[in-house]
Amino acid sequence: MERIGIIGGGIVGLALARWITRNRPGARVTVLEKEDAVARHQTGHNSGVVHAGLYYRPGSLKATLCRRGTALLREYCAEHGLPFEQVGKVLVATGSEDAARLDDIERRAEANGVPGVRRLGPGGLREIEPHVRGVGGVHSPSTAITDFVAVAEALADDVRRSGGRIVLGAPVIALRQGADDAEVLTGDPRGERVRRSFDRVVVCGGLHSDLLARMAGAPADPRIVPFRGNYHELAPGSRYLVRGLIYPVPDPRHPFLGVHLTRHVHGEVSAGPNAIPAAAREGYRARDVRASELADTLSAAGFWRLARRHWSRGVREAAVSASAAVFARHARRLVPAITGADLRPAPAGVRAQALSPSGALLDDFAVDTYSRISCVRNAPSPAATASLAIAEHLGEHVLFS
Repeated sequence: MERIGIIGGGIVGLALARWITRNRPGARVTVLEKEDAVARHQTGHNSGVVHAGLYYRPGSLKATLCRRGTALLREYCAEHGLPFEQVGKVLVATGSEDAARLDDIERRAEANGVPGVRRLGPGGLREIEPHVRGVGGVHSPSTAITDFVAVAEALADDVRRSGGRIVLGAPVIALRQGADDAEVLTGDPRGERVRRSFDRVVVCGGLHSDLLARMAGAPADPRIVPFRGNYHELAPGSRYLVRGLIYPVPDPRHPFLGVHLTRHVHGEVSAGPNAIPAAAREGYRARDVRASELADTLSAAGFWRLARRHWSRGVREAAVSASAAVFARHARRLVPAITGADLRPAPAGVRAQALSPSGALLDDFAVDTYSRISCVRNAPSPAATASLAIAEHLGEHVLFS
């Protein structure tokens, strides 16, 4: 009987556990999660958007697994009675430079097989989103929204029903690889230590994936740099300003998208996020500081190369974080009717982004294997969208190839 350990109870780890229980009936699967519930971090702090695959480099894992994952997720939500609403997304060009970039987005969307994408003029934008103002745009009608926490909880229930184990309150203290097994040492809520042996271990550790990889004997790089994304929420009386998803046109010179507007399945509408380095891997508030984790970020040569390259953008993002008025000004570039009075602070998220020593942010999903331990070293957005397809990829091409 194969013993498979999965470190991390976010949506990727749970999707993999479910895939194994469905496709390897002789395997014994154990998910180890340090928190007292699943989906506590990236899965529970994201925008809820099911991405269609507009931006990603054709042929990349992000592109192929996003498209496959969207189909699998739609089917899964239908089977389990979970919300999945195709509200559509518009990319809004606010000037001629943005409009020129739409050609490349259309080419990528076509290469990635994204259905129904079409170019819009100012009038076409207003037909879909009446309160948007722009010189043009692109509409992706298949972009959807869901509740990823509910999806993760359903995956966890599937795993348990199939005989898998999900152990909560089990932070990993150490990993050891032997000739015949991989051993994981965890803590427990009583302060005791528990040793578990597995034939294979998969690390789906999100914000801590590089630290866990180092425990397995892997190189320190790529490092995970945590970026906090601050959100605001539209007041209930202002939600009519946004029907679906309203995004700026991505600027390829900068690593993050900027403030956008997102309708959620429970009716809320969020504005954000921006992106600034966090002082802790789980630094959801500006005052959250962990000296050792901050020192780990600052000691990475790649971080300073990244900072030199994008310092002006970093200053702008910091200003957006510090001022609700500046935040509102960025939202008004898409929907001019939004004012500071329409916005109220909402919970932030933290993105686990892998960074190379050269200062480049890894642009694709990345998985490395070190003997008996495989590590998902980079799985930012659209990992939630692609989670079921990532699980399929890990199962077929990493664990059991």
